[in-house]
Amino acid sequence: MSKSSMPITPSSPEPLGPTDAAELAALRAIVEGTAQATGEEFFRALVQNLCLATGVTNAFVAEFADSETRVRSLAFWRDGRWIDNQEWELAGTPCEDVLRGGLCHYPAGVSQRFPTEEGVESYLGVPLRDADGRILGHLAIFDHREMPPQPRLLFIFQIFAARAAAELARIRVVQQLRESEERFRDLFDEAPIAYVHEDLESRFISANRAAMRILGITPEEVPGMVGLSLVPDTPGARGRVQEAFASIGRGTDTSGVVLELRRKDNGRPIWIQWWSKPDPSGQYTRTMFIDITDRVLMEREQARLKAQNLYLQEEIKSVHNFEEIVGQGAAIQSVLSNVRRVAPTDASVLIQGESGTGKELIARAIHSASKRHDKPLIKINCAALPTGLVESELFGHEKGAFTGAIARRIGRFELADGGTIFLDEIGEIPLDVQVKLLRVLQEQEFDRVGGKAPIQVDVRVIAATNRNLLQAIAAKAFRDDLFYRLNVFPVFMPPLRDRIEDIPLLARFMVDKFAPKIGKRIEGISAKSLQRLQSYRWPGNIRELENVIERAIILADGPLIEIDPDMLPGSVEPAAGATQPPASDATLEAVERQHILSVLEKTRWVIEGPKGAARILNLHPSTLRHRMKKLGVTYGRH
Repeated sequence: MSKSSMPITPSSPEPLGPTDAAELAALRAIVEGTAQATGEEFFRALVQNLCLATGVTNAFVAEFADSETRVRSLAFWRDGRWIDNQEWELAGTPCEDVLRGGLCHYPAGVSQRFPTEEGVESYLGVPLRDADGRILGHLAIFDHREMPPQPRLLFIFQIFAARAAAELARIRVVQQLRESEERFRDLFDEAPIAYVHEDLESRFISANRAAMRILGITPEEVPGMVGLSLVPDTPGARGRVQEAFASIGRGTDTSGVVLELRRKDNGRPIWIQWWSKPDPSGQYTRTMFIDITDRVLMEREQARLKAQNLYLQEEIKSVHNFEEIVGQGAAIQSVLSNVRRVAPTDASVLIQGESGTGKELIARAIHSASKRHDKPLIKINCAALPTGLVESELFGHEKGAFTGAIARRIGRFELADGGTIFLDEIGEIPLDVQVKLLRVLQEQEFDRVGGKAPIQVDVRVIAATNRNLLQAIAAKAFRDDLFYRLNVFPVFMPPLRDRIEDIPLLARFMVDKFAPKIGKRIEGISAKSLQRLQSYRWPGNIRELENVIERAIILADGPLIEIDPDMLPGSVEPAAGATQPPASDATLEAVERQHILSVLEKTRWVIEGPKGAARILNLHPSTLRHRMKKLGVTYGRH
């Protein structure tokens, strides 16, 4: 048995010759039966009618399945009934020859040539090609009888093959169009930028999810919604929208216009940056926009805060020396005198003192009185930062410098360029970061974490601590070279217990500060309460005094506030008529006096210098002398 290789195409058939009316009617019925069908219905009608037209018992149409070595049937008529569609490998079947590119006809002996085709005697198949000549699948008939080559049979078969190829190509095109449409619909719907199609009257035709989310509308509200209904009724907002639509009406695109709208669902104001371009047909516009509400509100808030800050600074300076620093006593006046001296310079300042004594206020006063007052004062509390983030906070980092560094970060020193940086709780900085801080002080440059090039800065450094840094140096917890770089000009903040004469002024200041906020009219503090405040040791210093005054205002029932003893834990009740705490050995003053005497004896009454009593007690020499005079401590008099 040999395979027929006779090429027969619809363009060069042999004449059908005479045929009877019944055969022509049958062929006409076959063509008409498949003319209106598509898809699976078409292929079923095709193979069934093909069997009728050719007189064979089996026919199928198949397409490639996932690869060009495997096919699946689209319709399969066998021995007078439909069978389920199936897939099979081409190797070892007569179909393999068909898909190599030409009509394949085995008039007889198929089962002998292809053992897998048991019971099949004859086979006729033809590849199905698209308009570009690519093979999409094949159409085949086979029978248990021989199938001699007849021109009429081959011609009819080619007609049906052409119809099958056209339908299979159409299905592929429809599928590709559907996939493309779905892909572009996904791009439209899921795009992070808002897209809207609207007609020239601002009625929405379609809108993607981003647009609906920004505008506060639902999918059901989109068709026919008028975009202008979201514009607030203000001259500015209406004017910008009218100008934008007039630009579109002139056939020009509108780029980057900022519009103010109101959300449909809750009426909240939003601001969008809007781009719109007319469609070439002139029937609608293609519009996209982004939500810039946060940016607009932030810019407005920044402008408000800037104006407020300037106002408050001028108001405070007109009422108080050095902003909120209140006091007339010798101790605080000594501090302010030092501030006046050092502020005009660029010298580094180290402010030392207990917690709550107002070290940050002194730093602000130095900055405000310096030539850098119009540049930023950047503050950072070193104790409040996790150890691993101190370096990044101070010097910044590059993107990818460490896990979580998803973007470049500007450090505090870079933000303070040209101004002042205040490093509170400087004693808490890790040793490895102290090295980099020393470099900034010495060379005015640093590297970002993960950076490769040094960054030059012009920054004045003011540091503060409540720790004894000399003890920290002895314990190898603080670098001595960094200490001496910071300690160019030391300022010692006296504790509140050394400013007893300032307590009435501070208390009055705090009453005026807190009473309006709380909503009470307070005229003053009772005399007994003032005595009680001046008798207390104030371990929490000014911060504790603020808390006590605020609590007393909240509890006040009249125009005068009262400070009850239970508001000052561990306090000693003042003697009747006294304005100072009693000088008894039972008081804390006696304990303090004895402690100062002990230190003076150890230093052989040396007050100043690195080994002096003032340094050991963490006090300024003038503050120590003031305390000695107050406590009656003089050389040779115990």
